[in-house]
Amino acid sequence: MDERLQQYEDKMKKSFANLESELMTIRAGRANPHVLDRVRVNYYGTPTPIQQVANITIPEARMMQIQPWEANMVKEIEKAILASDVGITPTNDGKLIRLVFPELTEERRKDLVKDVRKKGENAKVAVRNIRRDANDALKKLSKSSEISEDQIKDMEESVQKMTDKFVKEIDKAVEVKAKEILTV
Repeated sequence: MDERLQQYEDKMKKSFANLESELMTIRAGRANPHVLDRVRVNYYGTPTPIQQVANITIPEARMMQIQPWEANMVKEIEKAILASDVGITPTNDGKLIRLVFPELTEERRKDLVKDVRKKGENAKVAVRNIRRDANDALKKLSKSSEISEDQIKDMEESVQKMTDKFVKEIDKAVEVKAKEILTV
């Protein structure tokens, strides 16, 4: 592949990776430590990911335990989870914080699937915008006549193939997540 096109493929990869990380934070009724990825706890004045101040375990399918390495962090972690958009009320016994994931209702599952599909659409729009940028750059190249029209056509085809590949991957990731959410 032409090194001029590599930057656009890298951007498309980043768009796809961003979608994957967003999908991981959506809870599907089972305990998943990734739902806490965006939660920051106040650790001596510094916003810090929970994973860096506590041990997270999944003792049961719908329960997560968070055991802070320092006892004084229990209240801080609990406060951070309550302030976040996780949507689960933590319980603590002074040493451990437990998050019990409730069964999702049918309506909530459908809402989550809609949300997943919307995130997928946004990722596809981002990939298509990158394709547009690549094609604009190729048009500028053809105007400056640095390379032949045949090379431009080949590069445009490569950009389209790249776009198709990432759109297909996005669709697949969205379907996998939607199936996971709808599975009771």
